[in-house]
Amino acid sequence: MNNDKRMDYDKEFDRWNAYDGCDLGATCTPVRTVFKLWSPEAVRVELFLYQNDTDPAYDCRSLELTDRGVWTLTLDGYFHGTYYDYEVEAHGRSARTADPYAVACGRNGLRSMAVDLSRTDPEGFECDAPPPLPPENIIYELHVKDFSHHPDSGVPEEYRGKFKAFAWRDKAGRLPMCMEHLRSLGVSHVQLLPIYDFGSVDEGGDPEQFNWGYDPVNYNVPEGSYSTDPSDGAVRIRECKEMIQALHRNGLRVVMDVVYNHTYAADSWLERSVPGYYYRQWADGTLSNGSGCGNDIAAGRAMADNYILHSVLYWAREYHIDGFRFDLMGLLTVELMNRIQRALDAAFGKGEKLVYGEPWRAADSPMEPGTAPAMKGNAPQLDPRIAMFCDTTRDAIKGDCFHSEQPGFVNGGAGLGETILCAVSGWTGEVGDFRPRACSQVINYVSAHDNYTLWDKLALCSLGAGGKISYQEPREDLLAQNKLAAFICFTCLGNLFLQAGEEFGRTKQGDGNSYQSSPEVNRLDWHRAWTFGALTDYYRQLIRLRKSLPGLCDKRPEAGKRITAGTVYRDGVVSFQVENGGPCGEQLFVAYNATDHDYAIQLPSGRWTIRADGTDADQHKPLISHGNWVTVPPRSGMLLQR
Repeated sequence: MNNDKRMDYDKEFDRWNAYDGCDLGATCTPVRTVFKLWSPEAVRVELFLYQNDTDPAYDCRSLELTDRGVWTLTLDGYFHGTYYDYEVEAHGRSARTADPYAVACGRNGLRSMAVDLSRTDPEGFECDAPPPLPPENIIYELHVKDFSHHPDSGVPEEYRGKFKAFAWRDKAGRLPMCMEHLRSLGVSHVQLLPIYDFGSVDEGGDPEQFNWGYDPVNYNVPEGSYSTDPSDGAVRIRECKEMIQALHRNGLRVVMDVVYNHTYAADSWLERSVPGYYYRQWADGTLSNGSGCGNDIAAGRAMADNYILHSVLYWAREYHIDGFRFDLMGLLTVELMNRIQRALDAAFGKGEKLVYGEPWRAADSPMEPGTAPAMKGNAPQLDPRIAMFCDTTRDAIKGDCFHSEQPGFVNGGAGLGETILCAVSGWTGEVGDFRPRACSQVINYVSAHDNYTLWDKLALCSLGAGGKISYQEPREDLLAQNKLAAFICFTCLGNLFLQAGEEFGRTKQGDGNSYQSSPEVNRLDWHRAWTFGALTDYYRQLIRLRKSLPGLCDKRPEAGKRITAGTVYRDGVVSFQVENGGPCGEQLFVAYNATDHDYAIQLPSGRWTIRADGTDADQHKPLISHGNWVTVPPRSGMLLQR
């Protein structure tokens, strides 16, 4: 990127050049294909056509500059399956570029493809619909390759690590082990780590390559390495739709992890189309790096915002995506996020699409004048249904995610009782810099793809000086801590989130940043799911329990008032009450004991039933006690209902 006057894009430029149409890219029908590219600074745009994603061009056509910087060409005939790219001349230089608005491409996204999308729908896709809105949002974060790569997944070898794994059944119609586990767990949403076309994996290379995928190349195209044929642009689309359709059929809504804050390289199709426009720069012309990945998308500029909005709506409409998780949402703007929520509500109905993200960024980034970053501190400016990951809750429960030796509440941390009670109430009190408008703005979690898995964090934190550790052994102390961490998370107000495999003590052998580690490190170990079956059962019970308690599922701004009588007895022991509602005005009493000893707590008067403890979260056992005392065992939680 050259540092010259083309960097000076401002609101006046947007006022004269911004294009609000939704028809950029190649619109392909049996009668004609219309090519449109927004490039207001260009003096020439040429289209090159190819038979496939490797042969030389067989035709070249010039586009005509039409409305508001849009270059257009209409070709009569049926061009489905034709590959193409552009040559754009602007500011004295020519650049070859794929189409940033493409919805299909060949291997590694180097050439775009014209596609008749009606030919990419799997059988029955026109009738595909998500399951009804759940009583509680319980989100399960999953990577496509992790899910089925292990031989014990039950998926045939040719489909392991692919979109196809989600839709495969044996000849008797039975689901593979991985899919049956997911279906029966009881979560409401599957959040898929990036499934758009990303640049960190060679789609024609070694199938054992691995990356999380936070490296966007073509935002509106599925990733080719997850398809059975990355050279055919229609195959990846069809197989991605099959995956979503299969998840819907099995009672699961689908959330897409989206990365609109940066691109794989600053020399992207966006940059080659409109040099300097789509990226933030400092006053000296250097690229900002708030993403930590070398560049930041210039959210706040009209066409950057339009691009992101139209991309979200495209995935929701064409692929039936049910929600969006925004990576580094703190690099986007409050204004854009609210606009996205309004547009999704208008198109699909209020509350139908889930929207949430990371309310932080890796470093400072220059915002456009008149915009505010979608950071934690700006929660009051966001729509109350745009949720944010709460890292304060995460670290309070298990300890600092960046420092393996630092404990949290469940593993011996001191002075954390009040913080835990703030988390319980969905942070709706006047505490700290996170003041959400409602519990609906909170995502509670203890592990995600970033940093150590919960099991590895607990294991590392228990390691004494000079000690050795085995991540494989189901140690009783770690199992108890893991259960208590889950119990706390599942009894906090807000939305719930867990990393795939957390329910069976997922380990990455202490790898705290496995974004490009081997599949063997990252994949879900389905044999472990069997050996840690008791822990999995506990998670299933917690999920069922949570769905049955309306007092904990309340997302309204006033929901925090349901939490009363919060008490810190000592380090590691807290309790509180929850107004659960119901015909009898039911009350819940919840206690956490992270110490190594029993702790006796006196309950309010009344007849209490134990609904959950440290071993069974699906019970209805009357409490038999003199004076309404209950003894909470070490390293466990207890929930009682009156």
